[in-house]
Amino acid sequence: MPDRRSCSRSEPDARAVTTTTEQLAGALRQPQAYPHTPAEVGFEQTQMSLLFFAGDHVYKVKKPVNLGYLDYSTLEARKRFCEQEVALNRRLCEETYLGIVPIVHAEGGLRVEGDGPAVEYAVKMRRLPQDRMLDRLLEEGEATAAMLEVVARRIAAFHEKAQTDEDISRYGSIESIKYNTDENFDQTACRIGDTISRRDYEAIRAYTDSFMENHANLFERRIERGRIRDCHGDLHAAHVCMTDPVCVYDCIEFNDRFRYGDVASEVAFLAMDLDRLGRRDLSRAFVDAYVDTSGDDDAAALMTFYKCYRAYVRGKVEGFKLGDAMIADDVKRRTRWLARRYFLLARGYATEQGTLIIMSGLTGSGKSTIAPDLARLLSGTVISSDVIRKRLARREPEERVYEPFGKGLYSEEWTGRTYRAMMDAAEPVLAQGSCAILDASFLLKHQRRLAYDLAERTGARPLFVECTAPDEVLRARLAARARQDSASDGRPEILDGQRHIAEEAVEEEARATHVRVRTDQDRERLLEEVWRHL
Repeated sequence: MPDRRSCSRSEPDARAVTTTTEQLAGALRQPQAYPHTPAEVGFEQTQMSLLFFAGDHVYKVKKPVNLGYLDYSTLEARKRFCEQEVALNRRLCEETYLGIVPIVHAEGGLRVEGDGPAVEYAVKMRRLPQDRMLDRLLEEGEATAAMLEVVARRIAAFHEKAQTDEDISRYGSIESIKYNTDENFDQTACRIGDTISRRDYEAIRAYTDSFMENHANLFERRIERGRIRDCHGDLHAAHVCMTDPVCVYDCIEFNDRFRYGDVASEVAFLAMDLDRLGRRDLSRAFVDAYVDTSGDDDAAALMTFYKCYRAYVRGKVEGFKLGDAMIADDVKRRTRWLARRYFLLARGYATEQGTLIIMSGLTGSGKSTIAPDLARLLSGTVISSDVIRKRLARREPEERVYEPFGKGLYSEEWTGRTYRAMMDAAEPVLAQGSCAILDASFLLKHQRRLAYDLAERTGARPLFVECTAPDEVLRARLAARARQDSASDGRPEILDGQRHIAEEAVEEEARATHVRVRTDQDRERLLEEVWRHL
């Protein structure tokens, strides 16, 4: 079995490896290093690899690292894993993986596909169209249920032919799965308080252990029915390209244990990623299409368990990057938040409890600016009073409505209708264990009671986020907003009216965790403060 290394690691030759890798990265970013001399060379890196985008081709070089669960520390090992990467990925992306090529010393520096003794090896691939990547299509709102049904049929056909035998099947046993989950918890214990809270760590661990204990017969049945296969192992949206046929690339080649597993776990991986990206509708469409195509009815019973497992693994892997000296500080900051996002998603699966964020504050206090940030962190849905109010009145969101404070669309009657409609919109989101973010002023007690009642009715965990800022900041924001397209009709006179009627939200009356934030402070510090209350 591979060792269970902690987050804190040290390799004897870490400094030498870093220097050599940096030199290689610099040399291969030069167009003259390639036989076709591209106009420019793009560069990206992961914890394990260096990627060079040279015209119509991509060259992937493995870093000389030993991370415990993978060992690329020798040139021989890197060559072997390059060969394995090509062979395995041709199962789902045949025409993309062209082979492995040597990197050699030549006059003027390192050369790719040159003659002579190899000092390194690279996997050579055809460059896939970026505008057809599933994560890009999701980001741009162009992904459809029909697309995910095509992916489901592709994966189901792959699983039907994927290798299985007695050795592979043992990776579906309770003992093997428990080894993997225990390893996850061991390797993330040092991240408690950084990327995962202790409460969430313990809740996820308790759920994981309990599910396996209570469903031993289900796991045994999966083995008996041949559902444990040599899978892709890393099936998330960024690894799916909607070409014809669909290309699913970058499978795990470095450790068979991470690739061998229940096909339901593989399906859950992409379903989880769709949930993370706020498309639970597409997640359901994908799972339903897979079950219909494969006839694997048992998969549905394991979906929440394996979604939780996959989200936790992704949080762990992102956390590993925080110790990589070659990754820039700004990338590490984004990585930390991404790890937190995965762990919060895993908590949601484990507890089957939605999260209700109740944004509150005077007009101009920053609620609508902070809400989308929290939505990204929590894979949540923002429900805006400004948008709902205009929709009820059959007006466009950006249409300005200059009503006196408390009159017309902002009368007590219209405001009541707006808040009730917000609760109606949030209820189905919370009922399925997701996150709803109510973006409204919530200045009055009876308005807050509507939200607290909703949380109790759906079993959601409520968090009351009160946004504040100095008066001069509020007025400056309102002046700037008047010059922009915005769903908000906030103006200085509205601010004054709100101050007059606002009822203080005190801890004694609150039925939710209450956090007060200054929105004129650094955004990351503000989000950090909210995260610690989640």
